[in-house]
Amino acid sequence: MKIKHALCGFLPFFLALVFLAPPVSAAGPIKIGIIQGLSGPYEVYGKQEVTGFKMGLEYMTGGTNKILGRDVQLIIEDTQLKAARAKMLLTKLYNDDKVDIAVGPTSSGVALACLPVAAQFKKILVVEPAVADSVTGSHWNRYIFRTGRNSSQDAISNAVAVARQGVSIATIAQDYAFGRDGVAAYKKAAESLGAKIVHEEYCDPKASDFTAPIQRIIESLKDKPKPRYVWVIWAGKGGPITQMLSSGLDKYGIEITSGGNVIPVLKMMKPLKGMIGGAYYYYGLPSNPVNDWFVKEHFKRFNAPPDFFTCGGFSAASAIVKAVTKAQGTDTEKLICAMEGMVFMTPKGTMIFRREDHQALQSMFAFKLEVKPDVDWAVPVLIRDMSPAETAPPIQNKRVLCP
Repeated sequence: MKIKHALCGFLPFFLALVFLAPPVSAAGPIKIGIIQGLSGPYEVYGKQEVTGFKMGLEYMTGGTNKILGRDVQLIIEDTQLKAARAKMLLTKLYNDDKVDIAVGPTSSGVALACLPVAAQFKKILVVEPAVADSVTGSHWNRYIFRTGRNSSQDAISNAVAVARQGVSIATIAQDYAFGRDGVAAYKKAAESLGAKIVHEEYCDPKASDFTAPIQRIIESLKDKPKPRYVWVIWAGKGGPITQMLSSGLDKYGIEITSGGNVIPVLKMMKPLKGMIGGAYYYYGLPSNPVNDWFVKEHFKRFNAPPDFFTCGGFSAASAIVKAVTKAQGTDTEKLICAMEGMVFMTPKGTMIFRREDHQALQSMFAFKLEVKPDVDWAVPVLIRDMSPAETAPPIQNKRVLCP
């Protein structure tokens, strides 16, 4: 009896402790791993991605950097643009650091090496900004989502800018996945619009002398009917444009066309005033509240506008915040079903993860380069906004969708 009375007296006290004690968090922080090339020839790309991701996370969480009330922890690693190192780092992030989701990498070749790691650990990899079509094509698996544009989206937007019946085009690109996938997609898009690709050049990514390729391009185009273009697709430092400008292409009526690029490259493109092309992003092209905030805050913090890949990082963060919120957690299977067909907002405007291959469909921008006396670089001026549907790449995967 005394024991019973003792228990009865203890029970209210115990319940009071339960209800008055501060709640214990049901889950720890959401861990996101970021693998980018933070050193080497694409260093500027990787660093912009990280800056953009942090700004996107801030904006999309209302400044709290929390999703579903949980802190977000970023673990950032430098791949040094080495495929073996990137695979090792991604394995470490999934296996040792227990990240819920990963983002990256910078280079297409490195990305292709990382895709099987995501499948092995059954964890999502948001590919940003690697571009090769095969990332969401022949090498794709169900754990891969890409916020970055792919080669076909680049190619379609650039082809729409100049290709039509009677146009002759030569191409020059780096000899690896980015360049070859890009040219293949461009050729298909341009020829579907009536243009003819008459010559293709592939160069060592580290090349500095383009005399022979340029001469072969001139020979292939000089006797073709006008208009005549050479389309340049190049990533990182260097590239053939400067040498092309001094090679006398204009004597043969050959015009250069190329896509948008980071601001350091746009500085070298001032002699290309009047050039027409297609762009993924330039801070002055989109018009929406997210981009307005992004541009204003980036100027405030860095005394410079956001750049090409800063937008990419922001977009990846936006997708992850939306996905975790929609899935109400970080369970991979729930995330996959939440992300398939998901619409999310970015500085470019809305993106949509296509169900079949998880490629983000997105607006691209046709532009014309102008030179302004108070700006240190060539300024892409909007010709028109090409819709996500208009620039949608071919579907390479047919699969069973989430219910």
